[in-house]
Amino acid sequence: MKVEEICQKAKVASHNLAACSTADKNAILEKIAAFLSSNRDKIKEQNAIDIEAAKLDNDLVLIDRLTLTDSRIDAMIEGVKQVIALPDPVGEVVESWTNSIGLNFTKVRAPLGVIGIIYEARPNVTVDAAALCLKSGNSIVLRGSKGAINSNRALYEIMRDAISAAGFDSNAVGFIDDTSRESSKELLQQDKYIDVCIPRGGEGLKHFVLENATMPVIASAGGNCHVYVEKTADLNKALDIVFNAKTQRPSVCNAAEHLICDKAIADKFLPACFKKLSEKDVEIIGDKEAKKILPQIKLMSDEDYATEFLSYKMSFAVVNDVKEAVDMINKYSTKHSEAIVSEDKFSQEYFKKNVDAACVYVNASTRFTDGFEFGLGAEMGISTQKLHARGPIALKELTSVKYTIEGNGQIRK
Repeated sequence: MKVEEICQKAKVASHNLAACSTADKNAILEKIAAFLSSNRDKIKEQNAIDIEAAKLDNDLVLIDRLTLTDSRIDAMIEGVKQVIALPDPVGEVVESWTNSIGLNFTKVRAPLGVIGIIYEARPNVTVDAAALCLKSGNSIVLRGSKGAINSNRALYEIMRDAISAAGFDSNAVGFIDDTSRESSKELLQQDKYIDVCIPRGGEGLKHFVLENATMPVIASAGGNCHVYVEKTADLNKALDIVFNAKTQRPSVCNAAEHLICDKAIADKFLPACFKKLSEKDVEIIGDKEAKKILPQIKLMSDEDYATEFLSYKMSFAVVNDVKEAVDMINKYSTKHSEAIVSEDKFSQEYFKKNVDAACVYVNASTRFTDGFEFGLGAEMGISTQKLHARGPIALKELTSVKYTIEGNGQIRK
């Protein structure tokens, strides 16, 4: 099926979906959860094809992002169930009032319509994105990456069959099987049918979408995340946070890439942190001050400050105070997730107010930036822009508003 036809069918399906009750939408999602569970063998069989192809490139990070184990399939299913349990935002009254001539105004949440998503690697996004869109009354057109095409196709086919089995129009979920760059460009030109596009991947994908899209874009991109350890920090707490933020799953956008440390504690903390990260064979690079303390590490370049490594690699930098740390973060971050480890209230408040990021943490790992962890169910991505949505793009972020005005024969004079 051609890209335009897929988008056109999704548009038609969106009109009926927008009018569905919460019970109807939950019935669709319940069927999807059941079908995912009963089709595990198909999912893992198709996923294995993608993994074998990735092994030819010996890309360990890509393999980790692609792999669908039983536990990750369970997590996808749990994500769908969590979306079922969430309140339906459609129809929620945002505000209401009556004007001087008796017109009653009501501002309510309404679906966006059709959402296109272009995403890289992780096949679980196929399910997460579809579940959120269906619950918020939106159709979705999925366009994943070449490396995950077999996994994504299998998940799409399972969801399509589940929607049909629930008695609804399966075109509410569309899938672009062509992974060429041309198909992405064609999708981005379908503003007649697609209301919003969301890129989920690195900075390159974000800029490609922004440059080519003829419809509005909610930018969801990479995370060049930092952990700043301030001089009053509990160093044991700081070690655990840095270790988790870097190594718990280094290939994802909320993993920390850079450690910034106060000069007052650098002599003590950096060697301890280096030793701890060595347990996972993390490659450490650093600025001049860090290299003085750890002569064995490589000197980082200006380019490294702005690099999202997505691997077992991390930079160490030394600063004089919280202001210098914040200035460094605001210069190089992608406005995703930033953390401070500190026991000083002034430093905590300065960091929270002055760091320009969607998610700002105090004494906690950046790895919590996730719709599931926030209690929002799944997520479409992490928005790093400031208009319409910022942070996890969950149910409410997939709605707009409309006004209903009720009168009793009023005319304008």
